[in-house]
Amino acid sequence: MTLVIGLDTGGTYTDAALLDAAGGRVLATGKALTTRDDLSIGLGGAIAKILRAFDGPASEIGMVSLSTTLATNAVVEGVGGRVGLFMIGFDDKALERADLARAIGQDPVQFIAGGHRADGGQQDPFDSAALTNAAAAMAADVSAFAVAGHFATRNPAHEIAARDILRETTGLPVTCSHELSSALGGPRRALTAVLNARLINLLERLIAATETIMTQQGLACPLMVVKGDGSLLESGFARTRPVETVLSGPAASLSGAAFLAGTDSALVADIGGTTTDIAFLHNGAPRLKSEGALVGGWQTMVEAAEIRT
Repeated sequence: MTLVIGLDTGGTYTDAALLDAAGGRVLATGKALTTRDDLSIGLGGAIAKILRAFDGPASEIGMVSLSTTLATNAVVEGVGGRVGLFMIGFDDKALERADLARAIGQDPVQFIAGGHRADGGQQDPFDSAALTNAAAAMAADVSAFAVAGHFATRNPAHEIAARDILRETTGLPVTCSHELSSALGGPRRALTAVLNARLINLLERLIAATETIMTQQGLACPLMVVKGDGSLLESGFARTRPVETVLSGPAASLSGAAFLAGTDSALVADIGGTTTDIAFLHNGAPRLKSEGALVGGWQTMVEAAEIRT
């Protein structure tokens, strides 16, 4: 018997289920209010309920899988940490594209000389001194940095150099646009990097709270996080790429609805406390949105199921 605990932390409730994956049976379920001030309280309550219903040792459970709507809700509600954005090799007209100016809002933006051409050759020398000075001025006012370089998907050298300087001089999390997408379109990559940087502290709190409860309950198995396309991401990696968990809640709901309905094709509506998500399941798998997830009016470059939120 292959046992898996599934967790979903929503805006209102945290749900848990114990699944016999090999037999396709739900063995126990638990529900608790999501406690936003201390996520471990709600998570601990939901997990404790299913472990009480399970008559075996915690060591028999092989994996914990976590999905959440917290990242989606944060994007829709416009909340999250304050971000410093560095645009390398762009001018300020780039803010007019991909709705980037609205996304960054009142957060600080700095334009730095550098970047690359479409063939990967250097457009201009990277101005590391300007970036270092700007980072020192921003550090006390932001929770994370986002970096987007001109044609960084063809040559990420300047983004990597900026990331290393920012981490060394400030100690804050840094998101590079080339790490999230290999597609062209610098302003939309910058938008995706900004959203990712804004969500880092939120997902860090959720994963840390889950790991704390797992330790307390004797669960030594791996923790995986559901991505927006329904696949799984190792929790340590998910900490640096929280934007990939946007739509993870509804992506998990798609799979759950298909399982409960016993069908491979269905139109699924997931009505939560903050958002309503509608998607189509075809041949047992969610249809993917080729141009990236659209969440709360933001067109990102995150690969995700084709879900209307």
